[in-house]
Amino acid sequence: MREKLSYPVRIIISLLSIFLWSFPAEGQDSESLKKQLDQKLNSFARQYVSSRTIKIDSILMQKKKVTLFANEALEDIPFREYNVSELYASIAPLFPNASKIVILTRGTDIESLIPEYDRKGRPNKKRLYSIKESKYPLTRSLSSPHEIKNGLQNRHIALWQSHGLYYAQTAHRWEWQRARMFGTVEDLFTQSFVLPYLTPMLENAGATILIPRERDTQIYEIIIDNDRSTPGSEYKELDGEKAWSDGEKAGFGHIQATYTNGENPFTQGTYRQTVTQRKGKESLIEWIPEIPESGNYAVYASYQSFPNSTEQALYTIHHAGGETTIAVNQTMGGGTWIYLGNFKFTAYGKAHERIVLTNQSNKSGKIITADAIKIGGGMGNIARSPLESPYPIEAETSGYPRFTEAARYWLQWAGIPDSIYSKSAFRNDYQDDIYARPQWVNYLKEQTHIPIDMAFAFHSDAGTTPDDSIIGTLGIYMSKSNNGIYTNRKSREIARNLTDMIQTQILSDVRKVYNPQWSRRGMWNQSYIEARIPDVPTMLLELLSHQNFADMRYGLDPRFRFLICRAIYKGMLRYICFQNKQEPIVQPLPPDRLYTELVETDKVKIGWKAVQDTLEESASPTAYILYSRKDSGGFDNGTLVKGEEIILPIEAGIIHSYKVAAVNKGGISFPSEIVSVYRSPKGEKDKTVLIVNGFDRISGPASFESATDSLAGFLYAVDRGVPYLNDIAFIGDQFEFRRSATWNSNDNNGHGDSYNNYAGQVIAGNTFDYPFIHGQAMAGTGYSFVSCSHKSLAEGVVKPDTYPIIDLILGKQRQPVITPVLQDTLRSYLAQGGNLLVSGTNLFSDSWGNAQDRTFVEEVLKGKLASRNASKEGIVNSCASPYGYINGRYTFRTRPNPICYSIESVDGVLPADKLAHTILRYPENNIGAGIVYEGKYRTCLLGFPFEALQTPSERNRLMESILRFFSIQQQNKIQYIQ
Repeated sequence: MREKLSYPVRIIISLLSIFLWSFPAEGQDSESLKKQLDQKLNSFARQYVSSRTIKIDSILMQKKKVTLFANEALEDIPFREYNVSELYASIAPLFPNASKIVILTRGTDIESLIPEYDRKGRPNKKRLYSIKESKYPLTRSLSSPHEIKNGLQNRHIALWQSHGLYYAQTAHRWEWQRARMFGTVEDLFTQSFVLPYLTPMLENAGATILIPRERDTQIYEIIIDNDRSTPGSEYKELDGEKAWSDGEKAGFGHIQATYTNGENPFTQGTYRQTVTQRKGKESLIEWIPEIPESGNYAVYASYQSFPNSTEQALYTIHHAGGETTIAVNQTMGGGTWIYLGNFKFTAYGKAHERIVLTNQSNKSGKIITADAIKIGGGMGNIARSPLESPYPIEAETSGYPRFTEAARYWLQWAGIPDSIYSKSAFRNDYQDDIYARPQWVNYLKEQTHIPIDMAFAFHSDAGTTPDDSIIGTLGIYMSKSNNGIYTNRKSREIARNLTDMIQTQILSDVRKVYNPQWSRRGMWNQSYIEARIPDVPTMLLELLSHQNFADMRYGLDPRFRFLICRAIYKGMLRYICFQNKQEPIVQPLPPDRLYTELVETDKVKIGWKAVQDTLEESASPTAYILYSRKDSGGFDNGTLVKGEEIILPIEAGIIHSYKVAAVNKGGISFPSEIVSVYRSPKGEKDKTVLIVNGFDRISGPASFESATDSLAGFLYAVDRGVPYLNDIAFIGDQFEFRRSATWNSNDNNGHGDSYNNYAGQVIAGNTFDYPFIHGQAMAGTGYSFVSCSHKSLAEGVVKPDTYPIIDLILGKQRQPVITPVLQDTLRSYLAQGGNLLVSGTNLFSDSWGNAQDRTFVEEVLKGKLASRNASKEGIVNSCASPYGYINGRYTFRTRPNPICYSIESVDGVLPADKLAHTILRYPENNIGAGIVYEGKYRTCLLGFPFEALQTPSERNRLMESILRFFSIQQQNKIQYIQ
């Protein structure tokens, strides 16, 4: 490793070199030589990055030593020991008499740009930002059944998702900071990576994640406080041996509906305190919410921190799935909202759902404080108006959910001083927001004493390509500010190591899975505010261009988002573990092939299979966590299971649901799909339905383009795709498809311009919980049911022969809707006299282009395609048929909504056999919506998804009719039809 020159010396040499441009090297013309060097350097760079143009500014020749001074673009390259050697070897022939060649860029030799993890020998301690692992991190769950040892346990990461709504004082309005493009806007687009994917991945690895924007998409917010609470909610104290009393400082007080310039809710109230005890009668505080609507809610706690505060304040959240205890280290993080987790609460759960704090702890005599609890994200409550105006303008809130707003407003609501969130002294919200995010990092570190390991800013960029090529991924860091060091005397070059590791991981994974030509734009060592200000290693990521159609075809795909965030998580994991001399182990992928099976009279067997990560050898699971739910409650904290199956007791008359996460020393995977099981109290052995979830699709919206066409874009009206769980980034359909349309302003965005009518709404996607919905409709009919994934059935893990009825859920599954292997299984099942219900939007339309699929649908299922887009209104009526008991009117959702995935098109169906009959029609055109076949076996085929019916009563009525069709005596019906 070459010794790196001190920064002042490097600057002096760089400046002097301009004037020491002495004589032509080796007799060559100087400009000709520089041109040859430029060509070699740029040719070398293009092997690794689509970098800026590299140029040699000057050459210094001292005896037999040659020093080349390149511009800053040379820093874009991910240098390694092997390619540094290759670069020197490629230019050596230009200097045949030189004994030593050195290449400098901005005063740094390229050897110093090699990341520490790729160097031979011991790492340079000045390039290791090692923070002593916190024995007591800010927050940690004491209810998890799994301990993480080789992940990000006890680490703290500051993370944010670019922009957000802001108040433009010159325009007198709230607006997005970026352009509306292709159905989204960067202010929300990057959130669709950070909130549903990256943050839980990091938390599943054990990290505590700090975010300067509201992370909860729930529009309701409940405040419970000793000063004033949301109406209907209650604050209670129960004194034990150590009574609660008022603290001396100011605390949180929610005494007004909105907040304007400089108003800080964390200075408008009081807080409570006592001391901890290990034994004896405990003192408690209970925060009891009145929840307006059942759903998932984030829970935040607030308190004050002192040097003698407890390191283990125990908050127990009593939620719809049970109890979860979170330990909070109150020596840090005081005076703001501290996120405890996301839990399901019910609108009728006030009797037992609450948050409880005890003064019992691991050490006695420590100060424990308690202030407000916040449940849910809520709507924005920071009111803004121009600081200066020639006429009165009333301050107004955004009118949007708080999660859509910029960090500047969350930080005010979270009690952060206005010196942090308003650098302009309330004159320029746009500028304030840019500075607020990085300044907040330093505030957390210096003022609230949270030991931040690193910071990460997730952005997307602008820019287009004329040939539909990829703009690609850019990493930005800043190593030159503050004399190139952090306040702990460590080198700011560590930020380059961080940036290199994350960007390299992204490019490696994307190129292997999606696009071998994905562009690496390099690493910019630039004075961007978000990269320069934080006093911790920081990376600013520009993942792709939200303005470039080719990039966004990937960016709108939830599978791509998962892969990107897993790559970022892996890069962070490897970086932090390297800094702290730990072995990184990557958390596993979610298990699949789930199934349930009723055994004995009161037990269920739940099974699953591991999914191996072909990109990560260390990501193999060593055990699993099985999460359980009863009826429509919440999931519990889980049970650790060593193998791939377990037998558990169940109660008759209750729907039991399960999901599984894989675990190893590195962390916990995302959860699997959900399977459900129900034993009818009637206990009739031959009345158990097998529900098969064949709907595991997640995807982006339909798109189109042509090399010769002037139009391109996303066809949301044709197929909106299927979000993973939900979508928080969709703002409205694209309406500008002309490639030639150019950006003029954020109100006139050019190609990709989109409506804004869905902005701020949470759009339902694939919940992977549809066996529960189908099962709910069966539970009142006397049938029991079990459920499984379609892979478990197709691969023979589940034997269908013992079940008189199979209910196959297809939802919005596409290509193939039913795999050839599953077709064979169902064909065999029906040949033995089985009964099969199939529902979904694409069974007929997707099958009609494939001869094998079409033959199966026509000859086995006994239906055929009538129309690919049979209904726009989402209404289904029964019609005259031999089965008069199948009757009624049914409705499903055709537009984006928060309850169920939207249905853009449904299949029209026709009978394909003389023993098949139409039972349902779409009244707008009288095309068939459902048919039944009754011969040697029976089928019921619906051209729409059963689970998408809008009300439980509709689903109950239709399911009861279908089950009746499957169970009535066959003989009379056959005679009637014939």
